[in-house]
Amino acid sequence: MLKKAFILASASRSLVNFRGQLILDLAANGYQVHVCAPELSNDTEACEWLKLRGVHCHDAPFNRAGLNPSHDLGALFHLIKIIKSIKPDLFIAYTIKPVIWGTFAAAKAKVPMRVALITGLGYAFTGEPSGKRRVIQYIARKLYAAALRRTKLILFQNKDDKKDFKRLGLLPAHVPVHIVNGSGINVDEFSYSPLPSQPVSFLLIARLLGDKGIREYVNAARLIKQQCPEVTFHIVGGLDSNPDALKQSEIEAWCNEGIIQWHGHQTDVRSFIKACHVYVLPSYREGTPRSVLEAMAMGRAIITTDAPGCRETVIEGENGYLVPVQSVEPLATAMQAFIDNPELITAMGKRSREIAVEKYDVHKVNEAIFKAMGVQ
Repeated sequence: MLKKAFILASASRSLVNFRGQLILDLAANGYQVHVCAPELSNDTEACEWLKLRGVHCHDAPFNRAGLNPSHDLGALFHLIKIIKSIKPDLFIAYTIKPVIWGTFAAAKAKVPMRVALITGLGYAFTGEPSGKRRVIQYIARKLYAAALRRTKLILFQNKDDKKDFKRLGLLPAHVPVHIVNGSGINVDEFSYSPLPSQPVSFLLIARLLGDKGIREYVNAARLIKQQCPEVTFHIVGGLDSNPDALKQSEIEAWCNEGIIQWHGHQTDVRSFIKACHVYVLPSYREGTPRSVLEAMAMGRAIITTDAPGCRETVIEGENGYLVPVQSVEPLATAMQAFIDNPELITAMGKRSREIAVEKYDVHKVNEAIFKAMGVQ
């Protein structure tokens, strides 16, 4: 009998960029793969990539960043209908809405193997719990706890997220829990790239959210430019509908000030990584930051925060530096160290590549995921 897998995501592009190899490996293991994401049919590039590889595409009925309970309940019933029509043997969901509503739907549809992949905590868990965010956090935690009780396997990308879920009482005792090394990275597609010529160039790639540490990055850049005006600072990332999103006017003001260069959303970030010397992600919290893995695989030194998910990617003093969350001066100090000692850029970049190959190769990560799921 033909085995079927159903993967539910919150963004169409992530199915290709983050789960592409997982999809291919499931197909290689004899699964007919179905994928589902909001407005997937409108993403012609993603759909073309998926369909050329025999993947069946479906539109998810929910809004990734919406906060309308009645709409989400309607989406739940629609998901149940979709999943029941497919009758998958394996269900995998990642990010908060797919994990919650997708798991409820998959359980109702009686999917035998239901897997929740926790790729980070996001807006509903991070930041100061006041006002609107406090309410969202309370609801999200209650829903998470109810959904995870209906899973057969929970996968985390770092031990801190697992620890926090356990502390908050969200992990059911009867469900196995495993930690995997992020989403993995294709170290052949993101191959080592020689460093560009001086002056030093820093790069940050992220959704334009406050919790990504973008304001700290800009403020640190402002400090550096007072002494080293030739150094450049780049941001790649698109505007977002998240409640924590930055306004376009704020970003444009930084550009007009001459502090940063903003390149907007980019489908392929490799040319930007090639053009930089040091990759920076001052995020407040991650699952395992994919952009950091991409930069590591291409041989770039890293500056990131000593925060869950981020700290796993850096061996302090070997392939980069860890700085405190929401810090500006320590971030600027780490940047200055690379400017003053450019030989560190080369040495730490090579070590980043070694770590990416040893620990984060997507084939090794998928092998660990398949073992946990019992996929042969």
